[in-house]
Parts: sequence; C-alpha cells; structure tokens
Amino acid sequence: MNTFPLFFKLEDRKVLIVGGGEVALRKADLLSRAGACITILAPDISHELQALLTDSKHEFIYENYNKTYMSGARVIIAATDDETLNHQIHADATELNIPVNVVDTPHLCDFIFPAIIDRNPIVIGISSNGKAPVLARLLRARLETLIPQGYGKLAKLAGEFRSEVKAKIPTLTGRRQFWERAFEGQVSQLMFAGNETEATAQLQADLDSTAAAIHDETHSDTPVNTTPTLSDDSDNKAPPVGEVYIVGAGPGDPELLTFKALRLMQQADVVFYDALVSPQVLDLCRRDADKVFVGKKRSNHTVAQLGINELLVNHAKQGRRVVRLKGGDPFIFGRGGEEIESLRAQNVPYQVVPGITAANAAASYAGIPLTHRDHSQSVRFVTGFLKAGAPNSNFESFLNTDETVVFYMGLHSLARLTEGLVDAGRSSETPIAIVSNASMPNQQVLTGTLATIVAKQEQAQLPTPALLIMGDVVSLHHDLAWYNLQNQQHSQNSDDIAKNWLREGSRGEAVKQPIDQQAHALSMVANLATQQGDGLEQLIVD
Repeated sequence: MNTFPLFFKLEDRKVLIVGGGEVALRKADLLSRAGACITILAPDISHELQALLTDSKHEFIYENYNKTYMSGARVIIAATDDETLNHQIHADATELNIPVNVVDTPHLCDFIFPAIIDRNPIVIGISSNGKAPVLARLLRARLETLIPQGYGKLAKLAGEFRSEVKAKIPTLTGRRQFWERAFEGQVSQLMFAGNETEATAQLQADLDSTAAAIHDETHSDTPVNTTPTLSDDSDNKAPPVGEVYIVGAGPGDPELLTFKALRLMQQADVVFYDALVSPQVLDLCRRDADKVFVGKKRSNHTVAQLGINELLVNHAKQGRRVVRLKGGDPFIFGRGGEEIESLRAQNVPYQVVPGITAANAAASYAGIPLTHRDHSQSVRFVTGFLKAGAPNSNFESFLNTDETVVFYMGLHSLARLTEGLVDAGRSSETPIAIVSNASMPNQQVLTGTLATIVAKQEQAQLPTPALLIMGDVVSLHHDLAWYNLQNQQHSQNSDDIAKNWLREGSRGEAVKQPIDQQAHALSMVANLATQQGDGLEQLIVD
C-alpha cells in the first residue's frame, strides 16, 4: 500500500485552489460537493468557475500567487501550468504543514484525488497512486454499474434508525444481524425501487418485530435470538410474496443494458427469457439462478402467454425474485402490459425496466436516423401481424412521405407489405431497408425500394430477427453507416441511386460478405434457429 486511504471532512473549511482554468474547474466541482469553502486565486478566472461557485462562502481573488493566501487553508490545490510556480506552492505548503496536491505531478502531492463513486453518504474512492489514473476511472465506471443510486438513500435511512436500533437491540452481534437482514432483504428492494415511504415502514416493522422477539426470549428460559421467533404453525404459513421484474434486454448487445436491468438480473432467483434475448445478455444473469426459456415464434409457442403469466405469479408467490427478460422493450410489442395486468390482479409486486427497442437499435446501428429535419418529422412503430397472427393490412395509414415507418415482424410478409403499400398509393420508389440481427456482430443491412426489396431479399436471404425501416431517411444509410461495415450488404445499383433524390453520384454493388462462424453460431443460439419458424407474434401498438 503506497498511500493510505483517508476521507477529509471539508464542509465549511477553506480550500485554496491556485489557478483559474479548466483543471481548477474540475477540482472545484468535486470539492464544492463536499461543502468546502473554496478560494480561487488567479489573475484570470474562467466564466465556468464563476458560474459554478455562486455561493457567498466561496471567494475569487484576481491576483498572482502569494503565500499569504494560504493562511487558514485546510488543503491546497496547485492547478496551474507553470512548473516553477507549482514547485513554489508545494514548498510553501510543506513549510506550513498544509496538505497540498499539485495536479498531474504525483511526487509533489501529499494526497491524491481518487476516482470517486458518490452515493452520498456512501463514498468510494479508487486510486492508482498516480500511476494509471485512466485505469482508475475505468474501474470506477464498472463499479458504477453495480452500485445503484438507492444505496445512498438506504444509508441515510439506516442513519435515521441507528439510535433506535441501538436502544432496542442491546448486543453488537444482534445489531449486525439486523442490519444484514435489512440491507439484503425487502427494505433494500423497496428503496431501490423508489418506494422510500414503504421502505421506512418495512424497516420499522422489522425492528419492532425483532425487539418484541428479544423481549419475549429475554423473559423466558431460552437463549436470546435476534431473529424474530416463529410460531409453531409457521410451517403451514405461506412464504412472503416475492417480486417480478419485467426487464427489457435490449436488441442483443449486452453493453446496451441499463444499470438497473443489470442489477436486477444479477439478483434474480429465476429468469424467464425470450427467444430474442442474446446469449451474451443471458450470461449476465445471476449464475445460480434458474433460467427458463419461454420464447414464442409466430407458429410455435413454447409456452403460451397465459402460461407465462401463471409462471410469473406462482414463482413470486413462492417468495422468489423473478426476472422476466424480454428482447427490446417490454412495452413495445413485448406483451409487458398483459403480464403486469396479471401480476396486479394477483397482488404480486412488480417493476418494469425499459430497454432499447429493436427500432432504435436497428436504426442507430444501421446509420438510419428515424427522424431528420429535412426528411422525416415523425416515426411510427407498427407490426406486420395483429393478434392471433392476422396480417396487418392497414396500408392506407402509411402513405405520409414525411414519416418513417418501422415494421416489426414484417420480414416473412415482405411481399404482401410492399405490394399492399404500392397498391394503396405509396410510391414504388420509396426507400426501404431490412436490418437483421441489429447491434450484434453479424448485423446485416439490405436497402432497396418498395419495387426492388423483395427480389434483393430473395437473393440475400437475410435471417430473422429483422425489421423493416421505410421512408426517405433510409437513403442516408450509405453515408451514415458506421457499425460492422464488412457485413453490410450494399446491393443498391447505380440505377437505384440515380433515382434517389437524397443522394448524388453512383455506387457499385458491393459483394456480400460472409458471416464468421462464431458470430453466426451466436446468432443461431440467440434466435433458436428460424428455419421452421416465423417472426414473433405480438400485439399491435400503432
């Protein structure tokens, strides 16, 4: 251990920062959060610093450095680009026995600014002792994903109850066991879900129950046990109801998961997952959790929706933490609404965690903006199939040329959709794209028009999962595509481009690139093979 980690109390204490530029701004931002009274000493002080330190307890001194301004400082920061001046500041601070930090000069630092994870009042500092500050920041970023913001609120709640817990639970071991149950149980889950009032009530109830058990056992001949005593018929009582988390797994790339989704996945007792959840995402779930596949294809339901609803309810009523993991977003063609209606009817607690839906992912990774001020002022998400597998034939509503239309589950009815749109009055030259395996290593994009896309797909045979993006914005793909370009299928010929009013010039037809075997295998596992199945059956949301 080259340095010893300490935490300074700086609230209402003077901190002198010599320097008025960007480096001083970064340090002042951190120190102001700790409540320090900051003095900025520099002949020129940036407008950003002045805007940051508006409280009257802060001070700006528009002068060159002078040792006299160190008087009363708790710590000193040298944030200048003048090496000679920085050495002088270090020497003066050392003479006055005031801890000093010379930014980016480790051998002139009495203390180091760590990479900070702030969950006030919980604070975590990560330091490389000045050897690799970028690495420390990367480690902080990883820990940020594992430590919810709710931990700060949980710590504050514990502080509010600390005196009462000490009064009602006399032993140190008993208090430790009580807090462990609180931090690992329902109290923490309620706090993480944002239910602060319920978390407070639950903690109070747990404390009262524990105190009552201690009182009863203290007045009996049995040893004191800080765990609440259960009655003789406890074996006949139903376990406490667990909770269901309806989690959007996104399009497949695990880096697109939200922090909250990752946290809930890692604490699940059982995970029910769909066909569109990638193996990489599923692998991030808690290792010892039961993982149950309940995926559906248009012509093959592994588990019917009513059966899935029943599974969620039954496992939650067994006291388990249940994650319902869905590709994309639960509320966009994901039947999340149906599932929480069932949970609500059975009084099962639940949370819904949104995910990046396939339309957003496919458009972003294909370089096709869903809206664009010059070409599209609105976007619509629709499905190729309605409830019970009936085709969506509402073609007359898709004729607005200022709107982008994204068809989910439209690949297997591509010919019917394109013909219906043209027959309804949409121009046959309307650009359209197929995006397959969006955000995954084997993503492919095929572009054409309503008149040409069917023939191109017959040749290219892009696999599901895939969706269709229709509108003039599709023509921006060739300029804006950025992801995994070696697998993109640019089969648009020069005649197509000449007719495209969004572009100029010509482009030859690119050769279709093979998908590497590993990426193809991952795709096949994620999609559970699609040779005999069709797209997922979903409810229309229009």
